Amino acid sequence: MKGILKGSLQGIALALCIFGIVCLVYDIVLGGKFSLEDYQMTKMIIGSIIAGIGYGAPSVVYNNDRMSYATKILVHMGIGCVVYTIVAFNVGWLGNNTTLGLKILIVGCQIALAFAIWFGFRLYYKHEAKKMNEKIHSMR
Repeated sequence: MKGILKGSLQGIALALCIFGIVCLVYDIVLGGKFSLEDYQMTKMIIGSIIAGIGYGAPSVVYNNDRMSYATKILVHMGIGCVVYTIVAFNVGWLGNNTTLGLKILIVGCQIALAFAIWFGFRLYYKHEAKKMNEKIHSMR
């Protein structure tokens, strides 16, 4: 349970940071004319929190020693990507007037970003494990 909470909070923090950066970029690109109506910002913030939980909570699978690493990745990213895509369609991240092809491209880019973030975490934790192993080895 502690792992799910920790993963969820990390996921929420990262999702809200990314959302904030995307809003800044949109505001700059649109020349200060980025506006949302009908509680759209509220919906998007709640969507970011849900997406963060969708990616963060399933990260507990990496603590399961009985699953293969490939299965862990599939479960973690599969749940995260499905939750994210459902949220994206519901809160308007894909645009209301975009073509199906553009929506598929946007979802593809967002999933690629999710895997890039996952890969960054993988490299970080691999480096941390290496440092810990070196420290243990030097103590012998």
